[in-house]
Amino acid sequence: MKRISIVTLLAITSVLNAQSKKGTFTGEIMDSQCAQMGSHDNMMKTEGAKDAKQCTLACVKDGGSFALLDTQTKKVYKIGDEKKVREYAGERVQIAGDYDQAADVLHVKSIMRAH
Repeated sequence: MKRISIVTLLAITSVLNAQSKKGTFTGEIMDSQCAQMGSHDNMMKTEGAKDAKQCTLACVKDGGSFALLDTQTKKVYKIGDEKKVREYAGERVQIAGDYDQAADVLHVKSIMRAH
């Protein structure tokens, strides 16, 4: 009986580890709408924003959510704790965190501006 429990536990642990990716994620902090489009161009005109930061904050205020766009892979990561990224709106950053594939959410442990 214990052997089955250990095998089951190992299988569950393996599945959970496959669903969570720890590491460093680099990209631009955007709103979810612009991140999906890969650009602020359309929304900046609609919102009357002068730059990426204004656009991101306006779109989030209008009901969007913060996201990280990895410009190399074009992958959009939803942000779990938006308070941690608000001050970086429209900027290129590097995030250390965990990506929960099942929930499709990036949990931010730390963030810093990237060059």
